[in-house]
Amino acid sequence: MTVKANAERPTPNAERRTADSIRKSFEQYVVPSYGRFDLVLERGEGSYVWDTDGRKYLDFGGGIAVCALGHAHPAIAQALYDQARKLTHVSNLYYNELQGTLAERLVKLIGPGRCFFCNSGAEANEGLYKLARKFGHAGGRYEIITALGSFHGRTLAGISATGQEKVKKGFEPLVGGFKHVSFNDLDAMRHALTPQTAAILVEPIQGESGITLATKEYLLGLRQLCDEGNLLLLFDEVQAGHFRTGKFHSWQTIVRDSNFSPDGVSMAKAIGGGFPMGAFWVREKFADLLSPGTHASTFGGTPLACAVALAVLNVIEREQLAVNAECIGDYLVTELKQLQTRVPQLIKEVRGLGLMVGVEFHSDHPTFAGGETAPALRIVRQLHENGLLTVPAPPAVIRLLPPLNVSRGEAAKALGIIADAVAEMERGSLNG
Repeated sequence: MTVKANAERPTPNAERRTADSIRKSFEQYVVPSYGRFDLVLERGEGSYVWDTDGRKYLDFGGGIAVCALGHAHPAIAQALYDQARKLTHVSNLYYNELQGTLAERLVKLIGPGRCFFCNSGAEANEGLYKLARKFGHAGGRYEIITALGSFHGRTLAGISATGQEKVKKGFEPLVGGFKHVSFNDLDAMRHALTPQTAAILVEPIQGESGITLATKEYLLGLRQLCDEGNLLLLFDEVQAGHFRTGKFHSWQTIVRDSNFSPDGVSMAKAIGGGFPMGAFWVREKFADLLSPGTHASTFGGTPLACAVALAVLNVIEREQLAVNAECIGDYLVTELKQLQTRVPQLIKEVRGLGLMVGVEFHSDHPTFAGGETAPALRIVRQLHENGLLTVPAPPAVIRLLPPLNVSRGEAAKALGIIADAVAEMERGSLNG
């Protein structure tokens, strides 16, 4: 059987629930831990989604860099269908062919080493924390230094590792052993090292704080510090990885040196194209640190998850989507920078790499005066009104994270919507 995208589309009828009734069920039955936008999405296809009222949106949020192939891609649907009829889950008490095949594919994309599979970016980072602790245990070293502005997940250790105070409030005492220093500041990192330091963990591109790129010199300098101090160099590629920047991982795009390698890398989001999956890679030199009994995941690397991840990789390679990500990303950045030159009083900076683009606005611009809502949220809501989904990074950055197979025409449409919204902001008519 061949599965087609959106083969069975819902049709309007009296039995369908309204947007209001769906929202009310959330209010009554779902833990209110998310600040949700007032949209009730029903289906998607490619780079577009539709809400329950039938309104169409161009999706440049991509489930926060998750939907690498867009929505309802036939290859993902087919992989799910075929594998679910064969073998869904067996646990890691046994071998399964697909997990080994996927691990081999990832190792060839990163470098000599081994992979551990889990279900999310937070879990992948937890694996890196444990790797660092195991590495330093014999010498009494346990400290991991991360960067201010970083984001490493919502677990207790994840928020402790994260360099943003807002995620930590109310969860004290935090997990010990984490220290934060300024990003892209090699001297600050050097001065923060202590005899207890076991590892350095950074995102080569900080996503949640507004698309901030590490410099090549910074990443090379971190490698040198770790070599000199016998430390692990760990990269969080959860959001920036999986060909979003043109190479498999963003550090490969930034450094562009085949001899450069970190010691561990966390992955998730786009690896399953929307199917929950995470992983971390460990350099061969340290791959035996997590020996049997030291780390595990019941659902990590199931045949179903691995089948989907392999399907995603196959489409990316077959359709040369890494090249597309680089080309469309360059186009977006170039056009947005031209827009910035026309309204420098409103747009402060455009930055990004591949299909990971941030547009920072001047938060003190008169259009944002009044009200307590962050400018980023107000801009994103205005873009919703105009038919475009983006992701905010408060206080004043919007992130563009479209699928890797986004077309130039769709990119041009998104640029037009942003330009229209900017014109509305200049007229002072931004919705609060």
